[in-house]
Amino acid sequence: MRRFVHILLTLLGVSLVVFVLMRVVPGDPVAMMIPPGAGPEDIQRLRAFYGLDRSIPEQYGLWIVQALQGEFGTSISQRQGVLYLIGSRLPTTLELGFTALFFAVVAGGLAGVVSAATHGSWLSSAIDGVAALVQAVPDFLWGLVFILLFGVVWMWLPISGRVDPLLQFDSRSGFIFIESLLRGRLDVTASVFQHSIAPSLALALPVAAIIARVLKASMREALSSDYVLLARLKGLSLSRVLLTEALPNAVTPALQITGVQFAFLLGGTVLIERLFSYPGIGSLAINAVIARDLPLIQGLVLTFAVLFVAINLFVDALTLALNPRLRGAPR
Repeated sequence: MRRFVHILLTLLGVSLVVFVLMRVVPGDPVAMMIPPGAGPEDIQRLRAFYGLDRSIPEQYGLWIVQALQGEFGTSISQRQGVLYLIGSRLPTTLELGFTALFFAVVAGGLAGVVSAATHGSWLSSAIDGVAALVQAVPDFLWGLVFILLFGVVWMWLPISGRVDPLLQFDSRSGFIFIESLLRGRLDVTASVFQHSIAPSLALALPVAAIIARVLKASMREALSSDYVLLARLKGLSLSRVLLTEALPNAVTPALQITGVQFAFLLGGTVLIERLFSYPGIGSLAINAVIARDLPLIQGLVLTFAVLFVAINLFVDALTLALNPRLRGAPR
């Protein structure tokens, strides 16, 4: 119950901060969308329609009441419901995020285990050096590198959009990759995967480097423990000790950092989707900021906050399930 109270207070604080900030920055979003020749009466009428003629406390109170009812208002720039716009784009971002998470876990987990198993060798030093270099480069720079390499120099992968425009597919859920796979449209599945490789790798590389370094440190600690030494004295091979004794006990810290990094990874989709013309909530957020679309920005920020909180709550629950000793610890 304490965790849920903290979650509610966090979301309330996020909504309050973004609401106030969006109204104290210079510029009038209504004036930006009024066509030339419109008079002051037209501007005032439109401001009244969007509730921008009221005081900030009144606007915030009205917005909170509507949000609790599942209504986030109407987008000023796109003239559609904010909830509809976010709902239509969110599956795209989630599919991209989970693809990137898959690449990050596979690459980072493999690198961390190999580096821990070969500690002190040239291979371990090489993995550590590559991880440090990869982590130092932000995801949007990796995106630019992949656009140059895969789209211009070698032309191996598509670098724009989510699916080949020549393929016709009517998605009902928005999760095109999963839905096309279940419906047997493997051509669409392959196209979605090809379009997602470059942007998901750009998002995955920095996260993979962090996972590798955390997992290596946890594995080294586990390998020096008494139960691992006892397993080695019993004659178990190094590979079996790594996979059955050290890894299960070292995975908890890596799991926790993976959950935190996945939340930040979803935030990184804002720039990556813009670079690759990916139609998710990241590119929608940039368009909303450019148009100073207050209702849409508020809805997007709150959506990112909910995702962040939900991911951390899920990781905490998974950590408790994997490590029962933590269930009695104070939270």
